[in-house]
Amino acid sequence: MPGDAMWGWLGPILVALFGGFLRFYRLGTPHSVVFDETYYAKDAFATIKYGVERQFVEGADQLLLAGNENIFKQCGTVGECASYVVHPPVGKWMIGLGELIFGANPFGWRFAAALVGSLSILILARTARRMTRSTLLGCVAGLLLSVDALHFVLSRTALLDIFLMFWVLAGFACLVADRDWFRSRLADWHEAGSPAGGAWLGLRPWRLAAGLCLGAAMATKWTGGLYIAAFAIMSLLWDAGARRAVGTGRPYGTVVRRDLPLAAAWMAAVPVLTYIVSFTGWFVTDKGYGRNWDQATANGPIYFVIDSFRSWFDYQKQVLTFHTGLETSHPYQSEPWQWPLLLRPVAFFYEQPKNCGASTCSWAVLGTGTPIIWFAGVAALIGMIAWYVATRDWRAGAVLLGYAAGWLPWFYFAIADNRTMFMFYAMPMVPFMILALVLACGLILGKENPARPNRRVVGSAVVGAFVLLALVNFGWLYPVIAAEVIPYDSWHARMLFDRWI
Repeated sequence: MPGDAMWGWLGPILVALFGGFLRFYRLGTPHSVVFDETYYAKDAFATIKYGVERQFVEGADQLLLAGNENIFKQCGTVGECASYVVHPPVGKWMIGLGELIFGANPFGWRFAAALVGSLSILILARTARRMTRSTLLGCVAGLLLSVDALHFVLSRTALLDIFLMFWVLAGFACLVADRDWFRSRLADWHEAGSPAGGAWLGLRPWRLAAGLCLGAAMATKWTGGLYIAAFAIMSLLWDAGARRAVGTGRPYGTVVRRDLPLAAAWMAAVPVLTYIVSFTGWFVTDKGYGRNWDQATANGPIYFVIDSFRSWFDYQKQVLTFHTGLETSHPYQSEPWQWPLLLRPVAFFYEQPKNCGASTCSWAVLGTGTPIIWFAGVAALIGMIAWYVATRDWRAGAVLLGYAAGWLPWFYFAIADNRTMFMFYAMPMVPFMILALVLACGLILGKENPARPNRRVVGSAVVGAFVLLALVNFGWLYPVIAAEVIPYDSWHARMLFDRWI
């Protein structure tokens, strides 16, 4: 790594603090229940209070906004007030922690989203630095994520997608760190003159951490599971490449013998256990949906555990049925091919107040990306395909895999299930789009070359201009993504396409 250890941390931290300020400033605005906060804010509050989701009374949103937290139905029969929910509980536990600290109000239920959104900026900056060996490019990655409008909006809204993105990114960052750890240990082993048949190099703590993070992603939304298989294969291919680099004969066979067994434990068993453990509140209470589907037929702890898991598996089967049959039409739904082009964002919030000094005012939160980042991101991803084909650079391959794992499966869901989808489902793809942009910026900057002194100057000017344009573009969008009251004409001028309205 470069010798700028201090700036390697200080730079990304400063960028993350900048992004954190943007996200926490006016976090409680609008003082309203925004889009699907009507589900997750209340489910999270129930999870903290009861351990599981509960049914709530009519008008619960208005009661919370008025400061009244008595929103749950009172039932005399066990399980009568259980709420049928289709997403695992980790994201709701995280939202609920903010409500536990600050109360069940807009700031409280958005606090955790803003926190993990800010932390994800730091993680991405550090990961980009590790991948590029450049603190400058790492900070560029963090800055671009800070000013991406979709990341900004979801970091200020109590929806699950920002938490899904956070755990996916954290898992990827752990695997990149594991790659460096493994190659360093393997090089030491090789230099020590150990046999060429391969070595078992320990418990791989970074890979274990990745398994925990990806398990948390799956325990936030089922789509997190798509990354487990993709990243496990990617990591094993990295192992094979490292072993081939030190001259190991039959590197793939060595990976199967030496690395695969522990990898299966860390990247398969650990995520599954993490997912099950996330339902602890469901297992230890009798108030969860379907908790007593399989009534105990005999006494004793063994029968209780068996019956509990049979009830839990039945619940999971019901959730699967719900997801595969979700075809309800929605005015803001979109298809996966539309997401990278920002063709149909989601209006999270829109009202027309009367206090902006104009005849008609707009007060909005639009869930869209920063156009210059997303459009340049499409070009950068195409460039990564060409770069990987030409050089087999592992970084281009990793970025493309991370983006594809979050995008391509939705085409299957769109065709096979006619699934109702929204643009913010693309949130887990965004860090990999940013990484593609940063790798492209590295290629544009080029290496120091005394024979071509102007090469770096021109490259720096191009990259600097792009980052500046991204900042300006974010600033232009800011009023319609941060719920500022502005004249209607100003709001309309910021609608890039008619389909944004």
